[in-house]
Amino acid sequence: MKKNRTCWWLSLLILVSVSAGCQPGVAHSTATPIANFIPPTNNPSAEENQPGEFTPLPTRQANCESQLRFLDDLTIPDGMEVSPGEEITKRWLIRNEGSCNWNRSYSLQLISGLSLGAGKVQELYPARQSTEAIVEIIFTAPDNPGRYNSWWQAYDPDGNRFGDPIYMEISVRSD
Repeated sequence: MKKNRTCWWLSLLILVSVSAGCQPGVAHSTATPIANFIPPTNNPSAEENQPGEFTPLPTRQANCESQLRFLDDLTIPDGMEVSPGEEITKRWLIRNEGSCNWNRSYSLQLISGLSLGAGKVQELYPARQSTEAIVEIIFTAPDNPGRYNSWWQAYDPDGNRFGDPIYMEISVRSD
């Protein structure tokens, strides 16, 4: 019986030892972690870093006609009396009667008279074909009394004049 008991204890000891080895445990590592290795890439050459060639957007539609029609003076009737040095906001109602859509490449340019403080080239506000638009230029009346005028013409992106000219005529009074 003593032999049975010893076998039994021995079997139990083996079973406990084997079971203890199967238990998951927390691993404690003292090793320093190694950073992930990232292989170097080829450095681009100076030639590869150059930007591509700029391709400008088209400024004018092919096979279209530019045309401007004057419709009305919205402010400052012809010959209006103004004070010397007065700021004048002139607006015209116009119509794009051509087949081109006007973009920022279209302009109004002074063709006769004085610029009266405005730049000699003004943007012609973008307008799609067959639409009306309001053109505005801000002028400053001269200091000397008299009659003054300022004539403007539309130009397409290629520098060609087109359409009706527009103008402003004022009379500066003596104060």
